[in-house]
Amino acid sequence: MEERDAERNTGPRRGRPARVPLSRRRVVTEAVALADEKGESGVTMRAVAGRLGVEAMSLYNHVANRGDLLDGMVDAVFAEIDLPDPAATWRTAVRDRTESARATLRRHPWAVGLMDSRSSPGPATLRHHDAVLGVLREGGFSIAMAVRAVSVIDSYLYGFVLQETSLPFADREGLDEVAGGILGALPAGSHPYLAEVITEQALGEDLTDGFAFGLTLILDALRPDQA
Repeated sequence: MEERDAERNTGPRRGRPARVPLSRRRVVTEAVALADEKGESGVTMRAVAGRLGVEAMSLYNHVANRGDLLDGMVDAVFAEIDLPDPAATWRTAVRDRTESARATLRRHPWAVGLMDSRSSPGPATLRHHDAVLGVLREGGFSIAMAVRAVSVIDSYLYGFVLQETSLPFADREGLDEVAGGILGALPAGSHPYLAEVITEQALGEDLTDGFAFGLTLILDALRPDQA
């Protein structure tokens, strides 16, 4: 009788799901979700712990500090970017990778300023950079030109994403509303070139086409045989 009572007291309670063990992956995943909602500044150890239903001190069994957590978050974002296809031409591989990176950063806009800021890059980050450099080197680029090519492409990528995620609208309807409001507020004849751009371009612009245009210019300017 006493043994059965002991089993009832120490065994898992019926109807209550078992707690999922805490891990570095769970901590980082929750931190990324939190950053997506509130930005990088909203990611604190206490806030992440609260979402996981644990005490903040429990996180230190899996991440050394907030800096280590940010390292993990950046690495998680890099892991979402498609690696360039080594079987493709360098232009196709780099274009596909850069378009994937843009889509990823649009999902995680807080990461734009952190992508190249970490002094302890994780495995996904290292794998990503090695793969990008690899398709360029195999495509005939010198070491120096491969580095320069990545620098130019990523500067364009990060700048474009930062610009588009800072715009005061999120979709076509919002763009039309903002552009129409600016156009309607302009005194007649006061800003003719701005007015024609809003009328002929902004109200019909596709940001995807804009990104592809700039990326094509960069890729067309790069030559594997440059020293």
